[in-house]
Amino acid sequence: QVQLVESGGGLVQPGGSLRLSCAASGSVFSIKTMGWYRQAPGKQRELVSWIISSDGSTNYADSVKGRFTISRDNAKNTMYLQMNSLKPEDTAVYYCNLVGGSSTYTARYWGQGTQVPVSS
Repeated sequence: QVQLVESGGGLVQPGGSLRLSCAASGSVFSIKTMGWYRQAPGKQRELVSWIISSDGSTNYADSVKGRFTISRDNAKNTMYLQMNSLKPEDTAVYYCNLVGGSSTYTARYWGQGTQVPVSS
């Protein structure tokens, strides 16, 4: 089965930048629409960005639009999230997973995520 592993998180100051990586065990990014989710303490998990498998087009939640950039490298089976101009409200655990499928199917692939604390 496909495994997804997030990395690249860490403490960053407001206004700083990080690049997160999502490594997949198989060739999924050209087959399935994938995206980045985040879950802040005490809040529900939210979808922040996703990339369409067929054409590579990108989408963003209003809260991150203009600051975050999603990309993929199909040859490396890796998806990235470049985060710039980070704000304290971006603090969350960030996850990658499938987007647009059934919740039952998506639930199979949740990993441990990568922590992004944004604080001075």
